[in-house]
Amino acid sequence: MELALNRAAIAAMAVLSATFFVPGKKAAAGPAIGQFEVKDLDAEPGRMEFQSQNAHSWGQPNRKIVREGPGDDDVLYDDNSIVQQRHALEMEGTLTHFLRMRLGIEYERERFEEPENVGLANAFGELEFDEIAAEVVTIFKPVPKSGGVGFGALAEFEHPIGSDDLNTIVFGPIVEAKNGPWGAIGNLTFIHYFGNGERGGPEPDRDQKWDLGYTAQLSYKVSENWTYTLEAYGTFDRLGDTGTPGEERLAFGDQDQHRAGPVAYYSFSPRQRSALAEVDETDADDGAEGNEADEIEVSLGVGMLFGLNQNTPDETLKWSVEVEF
Repeated sequence: MELALNRAAIAAMAVLSATFFVPGKKAAAGPAIGQFEVKDLDAEPGRMEFQSQNAHSWGQPNRKIVREGPGDDDVLYDDNSIVQQRHALEMEGTLTHFLRMRLGIEYERERFEEPENVGLANAFGELEFDEIAAEVVTIFKPVPKSGGVGFGALAEFEHPIGSDDLNTIVFGPIVEAKNGPWGAIGNLTFIHYFGNGERGGPEPDRDQKWDLGYTAQLSYKVSENWTYTLEAYGTFDRLGDTGTPGEERLAFGDQDQHRAGPVAYYSFSPRQRSALAEVDETDADDGAEGNEADEIEVSLGVGMLFGLNQNTPDETLKWSVEVEF
């Protein structure tokens, strides 16, 4: 069963890649805006998880423009990272109680980096196969089952597809706390652009800067199935004087983005429910215990994040599907 699910997940990722692939170019000079996902410290060795993380945004900030001459080629546009649609497909495996790994691919529909004319300044391209990524989460101190605080760290490498953008490395600490039905998670990440994508060779004029990102979640477990959360995501664009700012950055400054809002999660175990339905009440507990190690757990999440400053879209719909087996 597990082998069949692994093959099905890999096949789904391949089909989506073939269906939606459109060569394109993404703007790497703007703030690093990753997936809207909280990284926790859960680790159950031998478990696999397929994830689909998705976001759609509205109320995009109008692009800032400076004319340097009379023609459309003499226009300077801000380089803020504006994505209208994003879909990430990932496969995660837990190796030990202290280590889990993840591989993923991402599709984005984002604003044109270099519009042909001013009329297309706020226009978006097609949905594109954008990048591949690999992530490692290390758990230094798991959260006690009775409640308390745990610590860990994450590191992720991101490589752009079909463009000459820079690679990205993301790393930082994870802090998680639980007390009864309440929970809190914080991720602080340092984000660095490096290398030269597909160009190769040294290019000192490329903006190999550092950004600072954060993710925070306050949760309340209402029942066995439902969890309500308040989540926040943000990026401080450029730390200090890192990198080499281009003309756009010198003209318009940094483009910090911040957003927050409510997200609800519904979790259930279809295999366990099926097993319990086939036994009588006297054997229900034994049936549940016997299938606990092999049960499939599904988590569905949906919420709305609201922009907190003028550089951020007004609303972002976040939805996710996670299947653990």
